Amino acid sequence: MVSKEDMTAFLSTEFPQTKCTVDALGERSATVRHAIGFDELRPGGTVSGPVLMAVADVALYVAILGEIGLVALAVTTSLTINFLRKPSAERDIIGVCKLLKVGRSLIVGEVSLYSEGDPQPVAHVVGTYSVPPAKNR
Repeated sequence: MVSKEDMTAFLSTEFPQTKCTVDALGERSATVRHAIGFDELRPGGTVSGPVLMAVADVALYVAILGEIGLVALAVTTSLTINFLRKPSAERDIIGVCKLLKVGRSLIVGEVSLYSEGDPQPVAHVVGTYSVPPAKNR
């Protein structure tokens, strides 16, 4: 099992461009956070779709690596997002991921995205990752 601290160190080295931080990790799940500021907004005062997709993708990545180990070459093969309601422009976006299937070469998970403090999700995401064979990890 990968610790939250090990994951944070891994992300800062292997994925330094992410603005997401890890809140929780374990039991085929992960929770990540993305602070929202001017750069994350689109006209109309809402969080941009690409930011929401990035948070979901990082949540999946973190949950998967928490399960299989720190494998930088795990890659997204599909990501489907349903935008449900307008996220707050003044609150962090929280991504909560649960892995649905952990196979040898493909892993499927779902992510619910929230504006911090609001129990209603702003988006729902399902994603699939391809992972390298165990012998190459």
